[in-house]
Amino acid sequence: MRLTTRTNLAIRTLMFCAVNAHIVVRKSDIAAAYNASENHLGQVIRILGQHDLIATIRGRHGGLQLMRAPADINIGSVFRLFEADVPFAECFSPANTCPLVQACRLRNAIRDAVEAFYASLDKVRLSDLVECNDRLTALLHFPAAQVCTLPRRNSRLPSR
Repeated sequence: MRLTTRTNLAIRTLMFCAVNAHIVVRKSDIAAAYNASENHLGQVIRILGQHDLIATIRGRHGGLQLMRAPADINIGSVFRLFEADVPFAECFSPANTCPLVQACRLRNAIRDAVEAFYASLDKVRLSDLVECNDRLTALLHFPAAQVCTLPRRNSRLPSR
C-alpha cells in the first residue's frame, strides 16, 4: 500500500501544528520543514480546515492552528478523509475493467486487509505521534520568540 502525497502532507501538517501549538504556524514554514510545494500544501490545509481539524487565520500575521486537542484527532479518520476517493485496487474502482471481478477471491482478502489497516490506525491519536517525542520536537519546534503569534488587543506582534 502506498499513501497519497496529500495524506502524507495532512498528517505531517497536523504533527507540525501539534508540536507548535503555542503559536500560529505559517504554511511556508510547514512547506520548508517538509520540502513540500506550498500549492499542494494549500490544498491539504483547505481540506483540513473544511473538516474542522485546523483553523486558518488570513492576513499578514495569519497562519494555522489545530482546532482540537491532539488527543481528539484520530489518525484513521484523517487517512480516510484523504484516501477515501482512491481505490486500493482496480476492482474497487467504479471504472473497473478487470474480467475476473465476478470470480476473484483476492478482492475479499484485499478488502479485509484494508479494513484491518484502518482499524489499526483508528487506535492512533495525533497525541500518540507527538507527545514525549523529543526527536520530533527538536526537528519541528519553533520557539515562540521566532514567530508571530495571534495578536492580542492593544499589544504589538513580535517581529521576525
